[in-house]
Amino acid sequence: MMSNPISVNEAKTFVEGHAHVLSPVKLALRHASGLVLSEDVFAVSDIPFFNQSSMDGYAFNFDDWKSGNQIFVGGEISAGQTEKITLGSYQAMRIFTGAAVPPGADTVVMQEKVNIKDNRLIIDDAQLKKGINVRPRGSEIAAGKLALEKGSFLSPAAIGFLAGIGITEVKVYPHPSISIIVTGRELQQPGIPLRYGQVYESNSAGLRAALAQLCLSEIRITKVDDDPALIKTVLTESIEKSDLVLLTGGISAGDYDYVLQACTDCGVEKIFHKVKQRPGKPLYFGKKEKKIIFGLPGNPSSVLTCFYEYVLPVIEKMQKISHSFVQKVHAELTHDYSKFTGLTHFLKGIYAENKVTALDAQESYRMSSFARANCLICMEENRQEWKAGDEVEIHLLPF
Repeated sequence: MMSNPISVNEAKTFVEGHAHVLSPVKLALRHASGLVLSEDVFAVSDIPFFNQSSMDGYAFNFDDWKSGNQIFVGGEISAGQTEKITLGSYQAMRIFTGAAVPPGADTVVMQEKVNIKDNRLIIDDAQLKKGINVRPRGSEIAAGKLALEKGSFLSPAAIGFLAGIGITEVKVYPHPSISIIVTGRELQQPGIPLRYGQVYESNSAGLRAALAQLCLSEIRITKVDDDPALIKTVLTESIEKSDLVLLTGGISAGDYDYVLQACTDCGVEKIFHKVKQRPGKPLYFGKKEKKIIFGLPGNPSSVLTCFYEYVLPVIEKMQKISHSFVQKVHAELTHDYSKFTGLTHFLKGIYAENKVTALDAQESYRMSSFARANCLICMEENRQEWKAGDEVEIHLLPF
């Protein structure tokens, strides 16, 4: 579709326009963390399911006590006790946090505010009020009431809330299945001594770690030699099995860069190839039906930069996540910076106290700066000079 390099903004518009939301699935609640509800969830019962004590203390009838008559302690109720015991008139029962307040009682006095003398309950609590320290039945939520609405993000607290009201499964927009195809004859696995001309393969490790932060686990990683037929075979299989395919390396214009041709041979519609940016200029974006394919440049810094700027928004849209894991803020630049116009620069930086500093080692093959960075500094395409104190846009990395 697009053959000439396009701007960062144009590229992001194309990515947003072609990404799609995945079809909802029903999952066990324990597998739904980090996902978004595709339908409303309603409570199936009152929670708490009974009037519940919020303190260790004594349950009694407030009006009996206010009448001035003596209250006698008889028995106790522990948390989890299922036998239903009714409280008699002018009677109190020892009770523990989480236990069911017996019928006939409406108030719990905390144990620090009482004395027991000759089995009589003597209360010394000037702040005592009727109903205190009792969680009424259904006070968290009543049966049939809306617990969480469609579109809610299932954070740890949301998962805990739903589990606490007895929900075991939910309908959600699922995590995408992802294939990572690593190309490059020069790549060697970490742990094996390098030979002359080799480099350690790190792109799959970086991408897997980034995806793990998003709770994504359905990831296929395939390493393939710079061979057109092999790349086509692996790409065909990956498109068939995955919602999202990420290729690393082989997307430039060298004699051994076969990814672009493999995409064409596999029937992938090219949306764009090459973006006016550094790092990551050779970035490729395409689709086949509803499958999304990214050709990421081979240099490690380019791979992660393109992941955070382009791939992550696609994953968010597939899961219908309304917030972005990469937050955009503005900060004061601590130093001068200059560049030629024509390319947007994404600089690895350190952000603290509303100020940001670009790190050394910004070349696309170097990861030492990325390893220390907590943000990317966006230096727009058509500007050349920045002075210390100028405001810049930064993209906070999701740690």
